[in-house]
Amino acid sequence: MGVRANGMHCCDLTVIGAGMAGMAGALFGVNRGLSVIQVGTAGESLFASGLLDLLAVHPVESPKVWDIPWEGIRALVQDLPKHPYAYLQRSDIERAFAELLSFLSSAGVDYRHRPGRNVKVLTPVGTIKTTYCVPKTMWAGVAALEDKPPCLLVDVEGFKGFCAKQIAETLAGRWPGIRSIRIRFPDGGAGSDRWAERMAMSLESKPHRDALVRTVGPQLKAVECVGLPAILGLHRAREVHAEVERMMGVPVFEIPTLPVSVPGIRLREAFLQGLARKGVRTLHQHRVVSAQREAGGGFRIWVRNHPTDIQIHSRGVLLATGRFLGQGLAADRTGIRETVFDLPVFQPGSRTAWHREDFFDPKGHPVNRSGIEIDKWFRPLDRSGVPSAETLFAAGTILAHQDWIRMKCGAGLAISSAWAAVKAFMKITGSGI
Repeated sequence: MGVRANGMHCCDLTVIGAGMAGMAGALFGVNRGLSVIQVGTAGESLFASGLLDLLAVHPVESPKVWDIPWEGIRALVQDLPKHPYAYLQRSDIERAFAELLSFLSSAGVDYRHRPGRNVKVLTPVGTIKTTYCVPKTMWAGVAALEDKPPCLLVDVEGFKGFCAKQIAETLAGRWPGIRSIRIRFPDGGAGSDRWAERMAMSLESKPHRDALVRTVGPQLKAVECVGLPAILGLHRAREVHAEVERMMGVPVFEIPTLPVSVPGIRLREAFLQGLARKGVRTLHQHRVVSAQREAGGGFRIWVRNHPTDIQIHSRGVLLATGRFLGQGLAADRTGIRETVFDLPVFQPGSRTAWHREDFFDPKGHPVNRSGIEIDKWFRPLDRSGVPSAETLFAAGTILAHQDWIRMKCGAGLAISSAWAAVKAFMKITGSGI
């Protein structure tokens, strides 16, 4: 990575996007000795639950829930041969997850999973979600949901969007030993509203942790596990969770909350700090305003940076801008367009075909499968069906022929497609992998 005399920044790979696919792509690139610049806003991670799905549902209209995701993926690619998973090998997906989880652990965010199998976790409304990788702070909840020992769920006065009583009542018929309490958060603060990230920060103070345990302690008779909203520390979750569990004397698990999500913030901070230590140059809270291919190869990219735009020259680009929330796709009355390179977007033939009449149609809506079509090396296709550029790649939810929300495959899609794109870049440029 360097800067030319004209002030242009140079690198091997520019990653556009700072969601899961962008973060994973930057990680995989820098781990292989590439100079990487990452551009984008990291706000999407705040909406993440912290759970890492691989594949849980196919077909969506059934819906069939798969305990073994690899069997589900096999069925998926047979039925949908243009789904991004059709271009991936199981070994690549497993290696991608292993590398990313190792990185997160080194950054203080630990995950657990059962290789080859999905697990089930509680949601903040008492339903059950099938997923693949779970933060360690939630892992005891996986076992509790399976074994159903006497369990105490705790929520906090003034914390909206999370009700332990509702969870317990929803599960009571299947989990006789579950009950709930509501406590006043023990930080001495005034006011009726409570915010997850503020409580998580507060619990990084030992006096507040001690007060939490003292408050819950009298309710622990005959209890074999305790569930709390995901507030056990923001930057030091490993330490906070371990100490609270030790003091309570029973397994303690977090339950995902509605956004803004503390586990999502933990992921964001782990990526931001960990990638910076590895040498990734990050231009977060910036947006690409223009990008073009250069005649001599590579790309020139203009990044908005008041009062003067930043220019980047890179050998390759990984487009990981996401869909509408990440502004990788934009829609108007004429159709859906890709916002950086003006790539063709696979989409229904007319706007009237974007949605089905029934909002809750079990098949989902056609617009949800719109996006960028790719070749087997994750290179976007132009209107003639050939790669639009030799070293332009796409990864994550911007890819076409998938409905990641309904299929429960968002993180797996992001991580594995980023891996495949970096691998392809290395091969095409002769760098190896």
